[in-house]
Amino acid sequence: MNVPQPLFTPDAPQCRECSAGVMHLRHITYFTWLGEELITVPHFPAWICDMCGRREYDERAISWLAMLLSPNAGEPTRRIKRAPQPDSPKRNLPHLPLN
Repeated sequence: MNVPQPLFTPDAPQCRECSAGVMHLRHITYFTWLGEELITVPHFPAWICDMCGRREYDERAISWLAMLLSPNAGEPTRRIKRAPQPDSPKRNLPHLPLN
């Protein structure tokens, strides 16, 4: 059974573009170019204004997508070998009593 959603909720963000609309979270198909290939991602989260249609994509989802589309995705990471540090002076030496 569908429950009607309120037209305005106090915690919904206002649109930065038109200042009249309210941004609602929706799942859309995201399109982007990777070189000469068009990549489509269905069910991608985006904030969409109910008045002007402005879209703002979820920042966390964009960073996950960028990581997945990275040319190095799936390759093992290389550990940087660091040169051993020279021994530092010992700081935990017992203090001699002062007479």
